[in-house]
Amino acid sequence: MTDPGFADILAANTTYAQTFHLGGLSPQAAKGLGVLTCIDSRIEPLTMLGLEPGDAKILRNAGARVTDDALRSLVLAVHFLSVRRIAVIQHTRCKMTEASNAELRHEITALTHEPTDHWDFHAIEDQSAVLVDDIDQLRKCRLIPDTVEIAGLIYDVDSGLLRLECTA
Repeated sequence: MTDPGFADILAANTTYAQTFHLGGLSPQAAKGLGVLTCIDSRIEPLTMLGLEPGDAKILRNAGARVTDDALRSLVLAVHFLSVRRIAVIQHTRCKMTEASNAELRHEITALTHEPTDHWDFHAIEDQSAVLVDDIDQLRKCRLIPDTVEIAGLIYDVDSGLLRLECTA
């Protein structure tokens, strides 16, 4: 039985599968790149970086933050999926830069009537400083070899341009 809330995506997938050409693609990152970026739908990671499917490992979370889970995935990508470079790409006009953790907790509690005191939504007060801290966290991770190149970038959602903010 198909849930009518997902009928559109199942129909689109049926069309996609008719010309599916990625079967047999290697799980390795062909360009040796791991990308951590935001969930914002204005970001098209492969297109904005001139990549094709199979070129990179793409991770996404709100704010493009180096959380425990993002770090876990990047460590695995480095050791098992040929990632030799990591790009953390935040972006302009991100919701995570517009509210504090306290404000986000308050808004979500108001919407859900559930307590959020224990939640860290990883809000971003100073985008440049947070990006530098996240890049430092990656560099200090003993499970990521020093040979892995790491960069922090900001994507401008209005122009499509990337700006290199920091490296480690």
